[in-house]
Amino acid sequence: MSPRRLSAGPAAVLLAALGLAALAPRLYAADDGWVSLFDGTSLAGWKASENPGSFRVVDGAIACDGPRAHLFYLGPDGQAAFENFDAVAEVRARAGANSGFYFHTAFQEQGWPTQGFEVQVDNSQERHGDYLELKMTGSLYGIRNVYKALAKDDEWFTLRVSVRKPRVEIRVNDTLVVDWTEPPAPLPEGAPKLNRLGRGTFALQCHDPTSKVLFRSVRVRSLPPDPPPTEAGPVVDERYLQVLALGRANFPLVDLHAHLKGGLSLEQALALSRRSGMFLGVAVNCGKGFPIEKDADAVAFVESMRGQPVFLGMQAEGREWVTMFSRETRARFDYVFTDSMTWTNPAGRRMRLWMPEEVEIGPDVQAFMELLVSRTLGILETEPIDVYVNPTFLPAAIAARYDELWTEERMARVIEAAVSHGVAIEINARYKLPSERFLRLAKTKGAKFTFGTNNAGASDLGDWSYPLEIQKKLELRWQDMFVPGHQPSRAQRE
Repeated sequence: MSPRRLSAGPAAVLLAALGLAALAPRLYAADDGWVSLFDGTSLAGWKASENPGSFRVVDGAIACDGPRAHLFYLGPDGQAAFENFDAVAEVRARAGANSGFYFHTAFQEQGWPTQGFEVQVDNSQERHGDYLELKMTGSLYGIRNVYKALAKDDEWFTLRVSVRKPRVEIRVNDTLVVDWTEPPAPLPEGAPKLNRLGRGTFALQCHDPTSKVLFRSVRVRSLPPDPPPTEAGPVVDERYLQVLALGRANFPLVDLHAHLKGGLSLEQALALSRRSGMFLGVAVNCGKGFPIEKDADAVAFVESMRGQPVFLGMQAEGREWVTMFSRETRARFDYVFTDSMTWTNPAGRRMRLWMPEEVEIGPDVQAFMELLVSRTLGILETEPIDVYVNPTFLPAAIAARYDELWTEERMARVIEAAVSHGVAIEINARYKLPSERFLRLAKTKGAKFTFGTNNAGASDLGDWSYPLEIQKKLELRWQDMFVPGHQPSRAQRE
């Protein structure tokens, strides 16, 4: 059967004339070049690998339900292949399902497809044995990963893939989540394996018997090649290869401490995230003397960011924040974090440690350190936070004595409090904190970690040298990292 060209039927035309176009079937006009690869009633033109029974047509959709298998589109002549294209699939994933949409691939009888690229479908899959998949729906699997699901289980969503070599764009419900440019070939010796954009077909994945997914339609239109790029492609240096290797290894490349301030817009932040491969958590300062001081403003921020491909964090400022925001408001954020940079000393002086004029260390610096550790323990033990950020920060007057003042005993007390209360420890890019010595000790004690910047504006977000250096030195793996969304936050558990 030939691929079916779609056009708007009489019902769609009538609805449009009545101003009710939103109710019309989601069809693409034939003169736009769109072609349907699925006729809605059979698997004509498709061929399944290893377990053909894992695919069948149910109520006008391709149901993926059964043991591992892949359904390849071969076309009427068995030679279907696409190079530059737009492809749109309408997908519905059951709770906990994992699937994928492959492009530039080729039929194979067994196993995971070795050719081409996979676009991930996974909104909520839980741990399988000792593995927890962190790459969520819309990821260009292992290359540019998305760590927050924008689609919901048991609801139809649109997955759109556009390839104009050397560029790949992926959208989930029209939201751009991946914009990747293929690096020039060949990659250096020892680089992670990376398939090349070329030419091939599409495939749908049935991942495992517990993953049940429906594809209601798969449509494609060919595109002309892009003109030669006017800008150089990505620089393939040591850092690029490290990021690629970590993405392949399920390591969450996420900065949970990004701020939209100092001239940095959301659009700029998202462009940086897509370009670098570092997913972002956008945090807003909430507390006394900050832009957000009440529930209504915090909720308004969350609503303003609805549907954006970022995590949303509450940066809890000062020690008053716990009484300023309700549990319900705190629970609307993906995570809550704070630091120990604002507290009140026994004399009643409220100090912000990054402001020299407010800091009162006194004649006994060791007594000050004991007070700092005591205040930090109180925060970790009593405040409902998920991440301890800017960890081990010292005022400028004593910062040069960091290694002396942060003794192993003091470090251990802070680390043990964080671990026992399920609080992850940030590896801060801006301040290059905590020290490698602290982080090594924390790893031995079972701490979880995050990356974070705490940028002041646009110019100081994007240099993740310190967290990536620490990852390499400590051989951190995905199991060592905290990622929001895979378990309720502390505020959501209250």
